[in-house]
Amino acid sequence: MSHPFPVSKNVSAMKASSTLKAAQAAATLREQGHDVVDLTVGEPDFETPAFIKEYAVEGLQKGLTKYTPSSGFNSFREAVASFYQHRFGAEFSPVEVAAACGGKQALFNAACTILDPGDDLLIPKPYWVTFPEIGTFCRANNVFIETERSDFVLTADEVARSITDKTKLLILNSPNNPTGRVIPPAEMLKIVEVCAERNVYVLTDECYLFFTYDPAEPFSLAVLPPELRSYVCVAGSFSKTYAMTGWRIGYTIANEEWTKAMVKLQSHSATHPTSFVQYACAKALNDPEASIAAVNSMLDEYKRRREFLIPALNSIPGFKCAIPEGAFYAFVDVRDLLGEKYKTSADVADAMLSEAFTVVTDGAGFGAEGFLRFSYATSLENLHRAIDRLGSLFADSSVGAA
Repeated sequence: MSHPFPVSKNVSAMKASSTLKAAQAAATLREQGHDVVDLTVGEPDFETPAFIKEYAVEGLQKGLTKYTPSSGFNSFREAVASFYQHRFGAEFSPVEVAAACGGKQALFNAACTILDPGDDLLIPKPYWVTFPEIGTFCRANNVFIETERSDFVLTADEVARSITDKTKLLILNSPNNPTGRVIPPAEMLKIVEVCAERNVYVLTDECYLFFTYDPAEPFSLAVLPPELRSYVCVAGSFSKTYAMTGWRIGYTIANEEWTKAMVKLQSHSATHPTSFVQYACAKALNDPEASIAAVNSMLDEYKRRREFLIPALNSIPGFKCAIPEGAFYAFVDVRDLLGEKYKTSADVADAMLSEAFTVVTDGAGFGAEGFLRFSYATSLENLHRAIDRLGSLFADSSVGAA
């Protein structure tokens, strides 16, 4: 007689990723022979820049196929510090840098080394789907901050009102996934000041750091003065920035004690990111002009897509979408469509899937029922096809009341 597998409480309490679930739905339809437009996963559709690939090959040819320190090669840590100094004027020691297997592991390392069961974790809404699951895994209490009244841009006042004696950590994400909103640098500084005054730490997910549109500019909390930066952990990633999602390489920048704790944790889990990938990334960072040029080339294409997509979405009856200031997502308010026919945003997404073979992610997974996330990390051709299909599907503006 078989018995159910005894999944641990830490993992059984977690929810599966809604973004990956939507992507799987698209893959299933494709396997069935349908022509699917997939606007779900935030994965750049560009190739990794050729010079980074060449550096990886160079690393292999140099025989860099063995273990590295759990914190990463010294050359990698030095390259991160040097790049941030060159790009932002930030000054921190390489000992405050640790390599990680992508931005997601960087976030897990940071949260798991500071959160105890029962601590409060502040998470602004809407949030990336993984943030609350990190808190759940750590057995912390997820405390959500509503931001719709401030147009989905977190403010220091909202943070101050949410802090209690149990608050240990705040997670930031700017540019934001799923909204594309950008917190102004002055407000970011106020947020950290509010947290530092209350002995609350800040984990900032900066994986979309360089994808900001005029007049917004890339801004990293790594530039803060040491007394404030001691409360901050920056989680960085090469995945979005350099179209390297499959390479699994990221890093953290935090005070030396926090960094040591993260390195200790990583030494018992992934050990370290791939050796020759670290080499390639270090070489790329040490050539900042080429690296920034590669990013700007991708950013220019994202701008073209955004300039088409946002007005096109707003032309569809029942759709309302603000202009994102960063990242590559459109966050569409579809609450005007809700009624007898579509009771939830998931119903709207399901109709798009089954009737228009266009796949997006339901906002409920981001803590925002009534919204849908469209990723424009895909070709303009695909975006045009999606708009044509959705324009036909929702041509009747009274669908919500039907």
